[in-house]
Amino acid sequence: MGLDDREALQILHDAVDPEHGSESLIRDFYAQWFATDLSARDLFPPDMDRQRDVFARALTWLFGELIAQRAEEPVAFLAQLGRDHRKYGVTQQHYDAMQEALQTTLRTHLDADWNDRLAEATHDAVALVIGVMRGAADAEETPAYCDGTVIEHHRVTRDVSVIRLQLDQPLFYHSGQYVTVQVPQWPRRWRYLSPAIPADRSGGIEFHVRSVSGGMVSTAIVGETRVGDRWRVSSPHGGMQVDRGGEDVLMVAGSTGLAPLRALIMDMTLHGVNPRVHLFFGGRYPCDLYDLKTLWQIASTNPWLSVTPVSEYSSDPPWAADYPDVTPPRGLHVRQTGTLAEVVTRYGNWGDRQILICGGPQMVETTKAALISKGAPPERIQHDPLTD
Repeated sequence: MGLDDREALQILHDAVDPEHGSESLIRDFYAQWFATDLSARDLFPPDMDRQRDVFARALTWLFGELIAQRAEEPVAFLAQLGRDHRKYGVTQQHYDAMQEALQTTLRTHLDADWNDRLAEATHDAVALVIGVMRGAADAEETPAYCDGTVIEHHRVTRDVSVIRLQLDQPLFYHSGQYVTVQVPQWPRRWRYLSPAIPADRSGGIEFHVRSVSGGMVSTAIVGETRVGDRWRVSSPHGGMQVDRGGEDVLMVAGSTGLAPLRALIMDMTLHGVNPRVHLFFGGRYPCDLYDLKTLWQIASTNPWLSVTPVSEYSSDPPWAADYPDVTPPRGLHVRQTGTLAEVVTRYGNWGDRQILICGGPQMVETTKAALISKGAPPERIQHDPLTD
């Protein structure tokens, strides 16, 4: 039965699910893989905790989709994963060793339940995972990544930097997508960032980075990036977009979640006719609204764009004086006080809009839940994967 055997797939699902205590299995898989192929260890950072957790959750989702007999999304996900993993330097040898290690580890940990049906389902599932990733990587002809040089670094608030790079070659992406970047301060640790400008034929790219408490990479980027640093940027991901022929648009941006929405807005300025866009841009303090002047400039010449600044506190802390004044000229809507979820829903449920939410996971979840509770259809709401 193989991939049609839902009972066997459920056993595999539960075995890798972190909620069912899969830590030992996942740890043993990586140990087996690295013992089989010593070069595979060099693909990963020294601290493997996050990698193991991400892998376990990805496998859990994949097995869940296979149990539900939904193949389209898992195949697309695995293909993208295979294309993206080229940036790590993954080779055919690594895939061979990974396939053997995963099958061996599952066989060992499921020994009490092992039978011919489970063996067949395990073989077919692992072959699907490795086969799709390997095939997509082999078929992809575009570069796995491109390198670039930091040409500007502006510390715009205490914990936010705007960083501009000149890439060695142009990177094509759709506005609203995100990429992964590797910085010299943390080799082999890739972090998701969204370009804040549309794709540039000359190779220019801009990122807005917020230092997250406990985040080693983001803290290093904000605090240690220097002009001349060499960054590595991967191929793009994500499908957040605005249907220019569709309904009017609600955008909600928390802090540097502004970046992909800003890129979308900039892209829209290239067209003569657009749906109306109402952007709520929020931060903890008024000084955290670091890009209001740019938004004011765009809104002043594009009447389809309205901007509402939002801050949780009505006044700035003393340290705000150490950073650039973000107050724009008069012309934007009056700044509102409160959380983004509170302020946005004061205006209604926005159920007739395309809704895009970008920012930290907690803000996105809270704002999405508030909109849905007011009556906004969940299927109208777009946001990127909720990861820090």
